[in-house]
Amino acid sequence: MQCPKCNQPVVDGSRFCGFCGQALNPNSQPDATLMRPPARGPIGSGSASGTAAAARGESTSTQAKLIERAKNILMTPNTEWPIIQAETTGITQLYTGYVMPLAAFSTVMSFIRMSLIGIGYWHMPVLTGLAYALASFGFALLGIYLFGLIIDGLAPSFAGQRNQRQALKTAAYAFTPAALGAVLVLLPVFGPFLRLIASLYGVYLLYLGLPVLMQSPKEKVPGYTAAVVVCVILLGVVLSVLMSAIVRMTGYSPYAGAYGVHGG
Repeated sequence: MQCPKCNQPVVDGSRFCGFCGQALNPNSQPDATLMRPPARGPIGSGSASGTAAAARGESTSTQAKLIERAKNILMTPNTEWPIIQAETTGITQLYTGYVMPLAAFSTVMSFIRMSLIGIGYWHMPVLTGLAYALASFGFALLGIYLFGLIIDGLAPSFAGQRNQRQALKTAAYAFTPAALGAVLVLLPVFGPFLRLIASLYGVYLLYLGLPVLMQSPKEKVPGYTAAVVVCVILLGVVLSVLMSAIVRMTGYSPYAGAYGVHGG
């Protein structure tokens, strides 16, 4: 059942809401004869405490949904894509609830690898690494959006239906293995190779998602997938060039630094 005050889920039969402290009766209605539990903290802070507790509960719920979605799209994509197709998730909600956390995770892993662990005897300076990480995060968000535009733009060429929201969902969830696979770069030897395998699994997820979300006939899906992958590779090259330009603007070249030469 749900609390009638804060609408948070509570266990059936509970006398009080664990989020806001609202007294409940077994039928989930307020009961004036029941005393609320004492507020935690100073007098007058009960409302703030309830709001904070509700916010923590919402944050926990969002994290749980993200983890559950990532697990399902990786482990059971054939059953998860139809569920995603039926969802009315907006672009803003998709970004804040899924794309941004995964992009942030990937960026942090890369920062740890380059600035804290290092590559061989080379370490990117921490401040430069932070600037590089911030730029990488921004380019990742832009890249996913452009990835979605590519999927949407190519749909008619492969008998699919154009739908920017569905295309962006396809791009975001197909991005999951590459984002989570960033943790593999922490491995000293086989990390880059294993991350490449994770990225290839993302291509497989794309192949499974295109006929469901973009309504492309199955016989057209191999060509559709190949066309999207080629365009995304070209997009990656362009973004890499722009990223390199930003790195040069910082006055430090991570590649030259590996040989003890600093760019100017």
